Amino acid sequence: MFDVFIQTMKGLFEDSGFSGLFSNPTLVKIFGEFWAPFMPIIMIAISCLLIYLAIAKGFEPLLLLPIAFGMLLTNLPMTEMFHMEFFTQKNVDMAGVIQNGGLLDFLYLGVKFGIYPSLIFLGIGAMTDFGPLIANPKSFLLGAAAQLGIFITFVGAIMLGFSNEFAAAIGIIGGADGPTAIYVAKTLAPTILGSIAVAAYSYMALVPLIQPPIMRALTTKKERAVVMKQLRPVSKTEKLLFPIFVTVIISFIVPSAAPLLGMLMLGNLMKESGVVDRLVKTASNELMNIVTIFLGVSVGATAKAEYFLTPETLKIIALGLVAFCIGTAGGVLFGKLMYLVTGGKVNPLIGSAGVSAVPMAARVSQKVGSEENPTNFLLMHAMGPNVAGVIGSAVAAGVLLSIFA
Repeated sequence: MFDVFIQTMKGLFEDSGFSGLFSNPTLVKIFGEFWAPFMPIIMIAISCLLIYLAIAKGFEPLLLLPIAFGMLLTNLPMTEMFHMEFFTQKNVDMAGVIQNGGLLDFLYLGVKFGIYPSLIFLGIGAMTDFGPLIANPKSFLLGAAAQLGIFITFVGAIMLGFSNEFAAAIGIIGGADGPTAIYVAKTLAPTILGSIAVAAYSYMALVPLIQPPIMRALTTKKERAVVMKQLRPVSKTEKLLFPIFVTVIISFIVPSAAPLLGMLMLGNLMKESGVVDRLVKTASNELMNIVTIFLGVSVGATAKAEYFLTPETLKIIALGLVAFCIGTAGGVLFGKLMYLVTGGKVNPLIGSAGVSAVPMAARVSQKVGSEENPTNFLLMHAMGPNVAGVIGSAVAAGVLLSIFA
């Protein structure tokens, strides 16, 4: 009887996560036999830290919280919820997913096939007013200038030893657009998707802290105090034609951008049409919330210890910050150029909103401008470059995918 009890307890231990800490050959090969058992524990601790930041500090909680919990689930030993090896090849190992896949493997298919980021863009389009961009088409130039960080960081990542594909995925962080970063990374660099997602959403949450010092450093008090004239009214016809026109033109130029851009414009067209209120409500609320949960958890699942706890992750986080700062600076500097060309009619601060963190970056432009002139109202002027930044990041993603996919 005692032998049966011992064998039973031994079997329970061998099937438990505690045994799994010491029996992961991949971790042993990468980190060594001594350090391997500590790696899942470190990842669980990191996920708990991110959960704390999401709940206590409000760092992009809608996505950071599910991402962090996905990291927690994927690093629990012996649970077998996610297998990166099914997704690292150009074609998904569907046989492996169907026969041996865990819950997170099935959820991750929505990321790998580009479904979740595109649906997120549908919701963003349904919530966004393109009127400020239509009223001031020059905002497109500010949105384009703010994508500078993507391409400079791409070069920098190559110089640090990353492959072209990895460098492209890292550079897109500079667009300050989480779904776009995920859309590019899932194709070009799936093994570092978790690191890229954490970096992208962390910096999006820190927009109010990162951007103002750059904006003040690159502008004078006189420039920050510029009051811009009120935007012209935009007709309903213009708002209806704009998403169709943009979709057709950009898709002809950069076909790879069509999935993201098309869904963005579809959402906006539904909003402006005024005839599908139920669809607009669903796209911007229920569907958006459901997809956000699936996207966050499945992206977090890619942050397994063997891929996340590497020197490359620190480089990715540092390069992401550089990309975001350069993107902000690029928008502000082009805003200064427009200030000079127009004889002081454009406030350079709105250029910082060219990164696509909607509408947070536009609010930061408003806040910094109102500090110099409390009567100044830059929010609507900044929304133009902000929306242009969303379009610009999608186009930049399409360009990179066309070259390297």
